[in-house]
Amino acid sequence: MLDAFSKAVVAADASGSFVGGEDLGSLKAFVADGNKRLDAVNFIASNASCIVTDAVAGIICENTGLTEPGGGVYTNRKMAACLRDGEIILRYICYALLTGDASVLNDRCLNGLKETYAALGVPTGNASRAVAIMKAAAVAFVTNTASQRKESVTAGDCSSLASEVAGYFDAVSAAIS
Repeated sequence: MLDAFSKAVVAADASGSFVGGEDLGSLKAFVADGNKRLDAVNFIASNASCIVTDAVAGIICENTGLTEPGGGVYTNRKMAACLRDGEIILRYICYALLTGDASVLNDRCLNGLKETYAALGVPTGNASRAVAIMKAAAVAFVTNTASQRKESVTAGDCSSLASEVAGYFDAVSAAIS
């Protein structure tokens, strides 16, 4: 896993040059938005259990057959596994957001996720829908528009961070589908 600084240094070293120009500008922007990035990670991590629980409850409300015999979350063990997996995915998205680099998400979480779910018999449509619900909640926390959960945040526009978070969730959905 490389953070934004390490990636810039490795890229400059590979080309035999110094970090400068556009790379330096990107690093300056990364530092300038550091407190907003930390706030976003904190909001998502602090509300992880609510985000995941709401997502699983959402897919169950949309498809009541999931809790019936033979359904994807029929037993307590299957329900616990869904909640655990959602929290793991959310944790890796927080890591990616904190570093500004999706490689840890891709390498440690998404690599082989679809095959694992297929082997376990997890319906990918339901898993993908749960990820979409988690995405909506996480973006609401990043933009501080989550209903009844307003936080004091660092001043400034967080639309680029919200877009970054949404991109990480889109990567998860693509890996599952």
